Amino acid sequence: MIGAAVVALGLGAAVVFTNFASAAVPEATGEQVVTESIQVDGVFDGENKRFIGGGELGDGGQAEGQDALFELADGATLQNVILGSPAADGVHCAGSCTINNVHWEDVGEDAATFRGAGATVVITGGSAASASDKVFQDNRGAGGSVTIRDFEVSNFGKLYRSCGNCSTQAARTVTIENIIATAPGGTLAGVNTNLGDKVTLDGITIVGDDISLCDRFEGNDTGDEPTKIGSGPDGTSCVASNVTGP
Repeated sequence: MIGAAVVALGLGAAVVFTNFASAAVPEATGEQVVTESIQVDGVFDGENKRFIGGGELGDGGQAEGQDALFELADGATLQNVILGSPAADGVHCAGSCTINNVHWEDVGEDAATFRGAGATVVITGGSAASASDKVFQDNRGAGGSVTIRDFEVSNFGKLYRSCGNCSTQAARTVTIENIIATAPGGTLAGVNTNLGDKVTLDGITIVGDDISLCDRFEGNDTGDEPTKIGSGPDGTSCVASNVTGP
């Protein structure tokens, strides 16, 4: 199925994206119960198999510090995977990683967490649903970038969050493009204005009720709850274009 996004924001002529394919979850080719994190070094192609947590990975809780179903080494690629329920802490990237056509049917604590100074993360295709809090958690210590493109998300708290209270903080950069976000949803991106974060959003389609494009926070390295200081594009820490929705 092909979707289309029409420019909103009232700036310039309308542009229509006609080659954005729906990221509907494919039919699973099989199912595997994961009781210990699968270590990926290189390329792991799941061939659209569904992976679900079992044992200590199978309680379906929201506690911080859970293990992941997949642990990606620096430079690894995870592709064509369906994460069922429970999914524990989803996917952990120890450094740079590529995530292609991965679908989270029911996000557990987080769908994926990014670590490692200078890490470059690219997420292309796929979808996530039922994230009570965050889908993608960015804990990178310094440098690098995160790109999320051609992705669908529904029933979520935040699509992306730059860590607001990690002990090691840095300016984090994220690009979010060609996204379909279906309500209910909180915000597409949470960034720390005082730490120099920047999110660029382009080609965003919002379906249903209002969803914030970005929430701006004052981050810290003390572990305290970060303070929300604003919402919506400000032209500096949050830049948006080609947005359509309610």
